Amino acid sequence: MTSLPLIPADPDAPGRRPAMPPRHLADLDLAGRRALVTELGEPAFRAKQVSTHYFGRLVRDPAEMTDLPAATRDRLADQLLPRLLTPVRELACDDGATRKALWRLHDGSLVESVLMGYPDRVTVCISSQAGCGMACPFCATGQAGLTRNLSTAEIVDQAVYLAGVAASGAVAGSPPRLSHVVFMGMGEPLANYSRVIAAIRRLVAPAPEGLGLSQRHITVSTVGLVPAIRRLASEDLSVTLALSLHAPDDGLRDELVPVNQRWKVSEVLDAAWDYAARTGRRVSIEYAMIKDVNDQPWRADLLGRLLAGKLAHVNLIPLNPTPGSRWDASPKPVEREFVRRLREAGVSTTVRDTRGREIDGACGQLAAAVDNRDTDRTGETA
Repeated sequence: MTSLPLIPADPDAPGRRPAMPPRHLADLDLAGRRALVTELGEPAFRAKQVSTHYFGRLVRDPAEMTDLPAATRDRLADQLLPRLLTPVRELACDDGATRKALWRLHDGSLVESVLMGYPDRVTVCISSQAGCGMACPFCATGQAGLTRNLSTAEIVDQAVYLAGVAASGAVAGSPPRLSHVVFMGMGEPLANYSRVIAAIRRLVAPAPEGLGLSQRHITVSTVGLVPAIRRLASEDLSVTLALSLHAPDDGLRDELVPVNQRWKVSEVLDAAWDYAARTGRRVSIEYAMIKDVNDQPWRADLLGRLLAGKLAHVNLIPLNPTPGSRWDASPKPVEREFVRRLREAGVSTTVRDTRGREIDGACGQLAAAVDNRDTDRTGETA
């Protein structure tokens, strides 16, 4: 059995010295940006101007901010828009509808984001941590361990950058505006709670304070940190909660999702149902289909009994195996029988669209591939 992961303490607690990036305007609300600009000796309205470029026009280059005086343009950009993400690789597949970006952060950490275009929407999957401390054995990110939490701005900047890609028309056949954000990239979002909540507030605040997305188009994934789920329910946000369940029984879930050794299936589901009751939002139950591990008919029946009559939807995920892993995806006939049994129990169920397999699409795969390549070339991790 996989050992219980250490859940990170509050990254802002005294004594902790994470290698955090320089302050960025996305770390601050509009009032905070005005205060900073005033400290720099500029009129407060400059904060709105820079914010309009970043959030409203998706512009990063100071040379394009021609409504700012040339004498102060670079200085304001240096203080408000420091570079947080340096592209390492950008890969595309599905005729350009799926684009995966690998970023190197200021301290050398690697994180990933994915843009997915559909005929009616554009979705971005973003990371909240560099690595992950939850130690789920079938997940490439979990195998890598946790490096650090991301700052609010590092989280937001992924979405803003890829919103710019969408706005450029690069995703043919999709709208030119980012509409959905899912916190399903690297990391456990609720283990970086305060910064993830701040990032959500930037994403949904109207421009120029934020990106102006609908709260209902934001999804926050968790492996089941019960106190944080209950705290999220009190935030007065209408985001979707996605619970990575992966097994309906404690015996198996203790292995697949080691945090289950702390909060059992019944406790996690109780917190999810409380979230649904307080927000009116249907909970998404994420379930990776793993061959001969969690795909037995009796587990489908048990899951159906646990979810019947609840405000929930099951999202079955064909496993994207990581190199060298003993885990593999369930065969399609097994998957179809699992779906049939859940629907027979009255549980809404869909199978996630499998995208990005040819571009190391599973979370953490591209970062691991680049990290391994750098290690092979230099003898140490870059």
